[in-house]
Amino acid sequence: MSHHPSRHATDTAHAGGDAHVITYDFIREHPKVRLYIRMADASLAAIGYTEHGERHVTLVSRIAYNVLKRMGRPERECELAAIAGMLHDIGNAVNRDHHAQTGAVMAMQLLREFGMPDEEVLLVIAAIGNHHENDGDPVNDIAAALILADKSDVHRTRVRNADTIKFDIHDRVNYAVEKSFLNVDEDQKHITLELTLDPAMSHMMEYFEIFMTRMLASRKAAIHLGATFGLVVNGNRLV
Repeated sequence: MSHHPSRHATDTAHAGGDAHVITYDFIREHPKVRLYIRMADASLAAIGYTEHGERHVTLVSRIAYNVLKRMGRPERECELAAIAGMLHDIGNAVNRDHHAQTGAVMAMQLLREFGMPDEEVLLVIAAIGNHHENDGDPVNDIAAALILADKSDVHRTRVRNADTIKFDIHDRVNYAVEKSFLNVDEDQKHITLELTLDPAMSHMMEYFEIFMTRMLASRKAAIHLGATFGLVVNGNRLV
């Protein structure tokens, strides 16, 4: 996304007054956004959750952008997906429960403060408010891309405590994943989550035990984008 036209918000004509083109780089680098992300991650650290900080949201931004880009969506829509990815977990600064919906309201306040047009604000906050697998749906293309990107970030670097004795099942499964890659085949219209899993660390059944709802959410998101969804673990296609 380095080819974005500006690292700042730029003025543009807009019905009803002035609005701004808010770029991904502007969001990523804004001190207030970075504070929100840092504090949200600190709250999750305090209750023992995996990493949801700058590493996670930057990766989710990049994947969400690439999903829509490969699926042939307009550049601005791809950039809005990246912006949603950057902001999608800030609701954790308030509470883990309903963090998607809380985060959507927080993001709305930030984006309106920055001068983003209402139509774009609504697309972004719909995506943020629907990214959690338990109570979200791919209500638009940006939401679908965000769901796929968020659910594909399973990796041992997300585990805060390397003392394996203290691992719960979420830590153990994340730590078992040595490599994860979301492969978007735009020609075949097929999206595949490819994982390399250390079987000595976590059995494949444990992965499905905690991630089944995430995989179902990913399948719904892929279908919304006109694609199918698959899962490959250690070279074996499972779904």
